Amino acid sequence: MSEPTLKDKTAKGLFWGGLSNLIQQFIGMVFGIAIARILSPDDYGLVAMLAVFSAIANTLMDSGFSMALINKNEFKHEDYNAVFWFSIGISLVAYLILFFAAPSIAKFYNEPILTNLSRLIFISFIFAGSGIAHNALLVKQLKVKQRGIIDVTSVLSSGAIGLVMALNGYAFWGLAVQQLTQNFVGTVLRWYFSGWRPTFTFNFAPIKEMFGFSSKLLANSILAQITGNLFNIILGHNYGKEDTGYYAQGNKWMFLGFTTITGMIKSVAQPVLVEVKEDLNRQVVVYRKMLRFGAFVSFPAMLGLAFVASEFITLTIGSKWENSVIYLQVLSIAMSFEFLTTINVTLLLSHGYSNWLLKYSFFINIITLLILFVCSPFGILTMVVVYSIWRIISAFSWIFFVIRILPISFFAFLKDIGSYLGVAVLSFIIGLFATKLVNGGLGVTFILKIVSVGVSYVFLLYILGSAAFKEVLYYLFHR
Repeated sequence: MSEPTLKDKTAKGLFWGGLSNLIQQFIGMVFGIAIARILSPDDYGLVAMLAVFSAIANTLMDSGFSMALINKNEFKHEDYNAVFWFSIGISLVAYLILFFAAPSIAKFYNEPILTNLSRLIFISFIFAGSGIAHNALLVKQLKVKQRGIIDVTSVLSSGAIGLVMALNGYAFWGLAVQQLTQNFVGTVLRWYFSGWRPTFTFNFAPIKEMFGFSSKLLANSILAQITGNLFNIILGHNYGKEDTGYYAQGNKWMFLGFTTITGMIKSVAQPVLVEVKEDLNRQVVVYRKMLRFGAFVSFPAMLGLAFVASEFITLTIGSKWENSVIYLQVLSIAMSFEFLTTINVTLLLSHGYSNWLLKYSFFINIITLLILFVCSPFGILTMVVVYSIWRIISAFSWIFFVIRILPISFFAFLKDIGSYLGVAVLSFIIGLFATKLVNGGLGVTFILKIVSVGVSYVFLLYILGSAAFKEVLYYLFHR
């Protein structure tokens, strides 16, 4: 049997990554709808105030030493073992610091219950730290199917526990335990599927070797998470838990759609781009295909989420959440371009340019912080709109680093994504006219919007001969 080509491995990775992410997000959506119908904005607001800490814990799984291990050309037990024990140590120290800082966090938000709630949620740091090396090995070996099983199982089990606790009146405690369960189950399964086990040898020489690269990534990722979750901090402190809950709910549904797309791309981008980094012309071909695929999926999905946001929120979690609609719409539009950041940052990492990444990301995050602080007196919506505009600008700006590495023009970059954006916008215009012609209820409008846009998008891509569309059809029906 012949060895699978890079194209085959990439296609297989995208297929399994896409399938697992779709299943994962569908399960998360079902449980999210059920739980949101039971709980109040206040419940979500309390947990959202601590979102920055959960985000940092999850960041430990995907950045820093994890990326450094993936970038290495070969597997060495000593490297993974050093990262495992170092990560465990850092996680324990972080938990202890935040455990004793919990009363101060509660005082900052003027919510005494946050002392015990935060101490429970902070345990996720330890779970995340225990799975970094195992997750890196799964990514390195392109075990996308196994990672999909891990993610789906984690979401299913944690969602079930969260729902049971919500039904039994545990409110925000159920949301906290749901987060912990997802982290715990994910880590246990990563141990199982990776097949790798740490040993009680404490040689930290590999840490010194990787530290220059990984420390920059980790610092940048933590800063990005703090910046991304600053909304919750500002809202929780200035506007209270109810308004924070409305924003958190809109952001949550945007995030479900966004992670489906970026998860699919991340599942293959780093190892594939590393494999072809010695041949720049070949890497350009791979890079441009990823751009086209990202645009092909992201624009109809994320802009579509904004298009049906009002009907979706009302039909699923109820009219009590209607204040979340505008946040879902604005954030979904902004994040439809975020696949550009994912692909371009991954390319920089494949060439080891962590210095560029850290410096420019630091600049982006500083501007983001300034935007949030300057706009905060003008209301939540102003903050979200200005932040979203800046997010789109920064997503495009990464291309100026890419053209310093690869023989690709800015025009070619715009051409690869612009055609899919144009087709998507035209499809939404058709969908808007279609819904105006039919006077139906909320459910009819919701279905008609999805069907009319979906059919229009596929038809337009077919008659225009879209390369990404043809490759998807070929893989689905000829593999």
